[in-house]
Amino acid sequence: MVLNADYRPLSYYPLSLWSWQDTIKAVFLDRVTVVSTYEKAIHSPSFEMRLPSVVSLKTYVKPSRNPAFTRFNVFLRDRFRCQYCGHGEDLTFDHLIPRSKGGQTTWDNVLTACSPCNLSKGSKTLKESGLHLARMPFAPSVQDLHANGRLFPPNYLHQSWMDYLYWDTELEP
Repeated sequence: MVLNADYRPLSYYPLSLWSWQDTIKAVFLDRVTVVSTYEKAIHSPSFEMRLPSVVSLKTYVKPSRNPAFTRFNVFLRDRFRCQYCGHGEDLTFDHLIPRSKGGQTTWDNVLTACSPCNLSKGSKTLKESGLHLARMPFAPSVQDLHANGRLFPPNYLHQSWMDYLYWDTELEP
């Protein structure tokens, strides 16, 4: 897992991970500090090193203030749920104000919809379709996407990573 110089993951979803080869290269180029290692080691004829499990960048990478407008980020903003019915399967995106009626492809007009709801709405307005919206689309901040990303942890989390994940979330009393 790759942490920024402030020991926060570069991203939560997808979790900032590098291949072991890229990690070893970064260690040798002195671009990272090894924070934690696995039990497994790599060998060469004259060298042995335990594989890093957590590394921290030596130079702070300033996170982008405005996330990219991508299909994935729209789904992440909407928590991978149809904004009309709440289902999480067969997802696509929909224009709240249809393009045929002047709607733009922007954060404020695009939302996650399942195929059945999207087909039902078609090129109608929300009022004409009779569908109800769970939440109006909006331009998310990087923090919004990080918070939503924490809701979808990867299938595998190594124990050595746990001290660096979710440490900036609010503690329960």
